[in-house]
Amino acid sequence: MKITQYAQGHACWVELASHDWQGAKAFYHAMFGWNAIEMPIPEGHFSLFNLDGDDLGAMYQIPSSEAHIPSHWRIYFAVRDIDACIADIQSAGGQLHMGPHIVGDAGTMAQVSDPEGARFALWQAKNHIGARRQGEVNTLCWVELACRAPRSEEAFYCKIFPWTALPSQVPDIEYIEWQVAGQSIGGMMTIMPEWGDIPAHWMPYFVVADCDIFASKAQSLGGQICVPPSDIPEVGRFAVITDPQGATFAVIKLDQM
Repeated sequence: MKITQYAQGHACWVELASHDWQGAKAFYHAMFGWNAIEMPIPEGHFSLFNLDGDDLGAMYQIPSSEAHIPSHWRIYFAVRDIDACIADIQSAGGQLHMGPHIVGDAGTMAQVSDPEGARFALWQAKNHIGARRQGEVNTLCWVELACRAPRSEEAFYCKIFPWTALPSQVPDIEYIEWQVAGQSIGGMMTIMPEWGDIPAHWMPYFVVADCDIFASKAQSLGGQICVPPSDIPEVGRFAVITDPQGATFAVIKLDQM
């Protein structure tokens, strides 16, 4: 689906930070058909992920001075007033880590975290709204928060964004859907003890044509399967994958597509 604008609180962009920029570029091109268009920056590497001429997200090389930071995906949420949103985040117990920075004539960004430490980013658009496509094959369709204190996180996010938290009917699991004006845009689930000592985090979901084929191909290219292809009744079939550089994401074959 082509996108021309994003409402307040919608996930509008994803960004991959990788320890192997060239390797990640090859992996995601092979898996999703994304082209990585390099953008000139003073030092390092920064690319835009592009599909058939439409920007979908970005990727950059993690500097050697930050070798302790693992490869990861970052979710950006659209805001109308980034300074006001940062103030709300800080008053609600979150933190500002970077910015706000003006990105040329594209917009203004900031990196923040919630009270549990899950990091995300804010984007106040000027001439670049964010991803030009969502909800179709090989594009973003969902974002998901994994945390340990869902009630506290629910209160935090409903304060900073115009979100409503709707309990989902997914069997055998406590799951919350985030909605904006009646539209589901993402979810939240509790980190299970068997997951180990992982931090709270946001994860992107991308639509694929066949979850099983995608997972098998990702594994053949050096990725690891964290959650094997599994069915979600009346939703679709999903898998969670870690790319060869260590960044984790999810894919889903939606029933309605």
